[in-house]
Amino acid sequence: MNAQGEATVFIVDDDPAARRLIAALVRAKQVRAETYASAEEFLGAYDGSPGCLVTDLRMKGMTGLELQQLLKTKGIKLPVIVVTAFADVPTAVTVMKAGAVGFLEKPWRGEELWSSIKTGLDIARLRRQQEERQADIQQRISQLTPDETRVLNELVAGKPNKLIATELDIGLRTVELRRSNIFKKMKAESLAELVQMVLLARHDDANQHV
Repeated sequence: MNAQGEATVFIVDDDPAARRLIAALVRAKQVRAETYASAEEFLGAYDGSPGCLVTDLRMKGMTGLELQQLLKTKGIKLPVIVVTAFADVPTAVTVMKAGAVGFLEKPWRGEELWSSIKTGLDIARLRRQQEERQADIQQRISQLTPDETRVLNELVAGKPNKLIATELDIGLRTVELRRSNIFKKMKAESLAELVQMVLLARHDDANQHV
């Protein structure tokens, strides 16, 4: 396993020398690197693996900015670092507004580029951990019965047991029993933790429908 887990730095640049330089920098840090001569080549090969993307801005065919925007449209959450020999303030603003984690002018300094790449890899790692956490919570929620799910929804809405019993037209003891089952299945230690877990899972569901 490399220094950043199984993360890969995807390098897209139509200049072979630039690709080799960036790849050498990345591999010297014990991180996997893959190189592509165009955005189209990268898109044709990318399989959803975690990591970050370093792309040149001006390339034949699709530009780095167009690639960045397309990834965002497709919901591909790779952190992006853009490098260019034609930097100006309006371009930098556009790239950063599009969500890039770094914008560097060629010739870049190795330390500066690696700092941006490391930031991208850190973001990717944290994002992956959150996605794994969300998937785990969603799996726990799926184990609840329909009746338990209804009580869960009321708990997350902040309603006390007596009100839940009234609104669901069930006994207070039934609410307490279902609440106990919910906490066991969700592996929650407190109501606050339970609410946080459910909100995290639902945030992921909302993102999938954007």
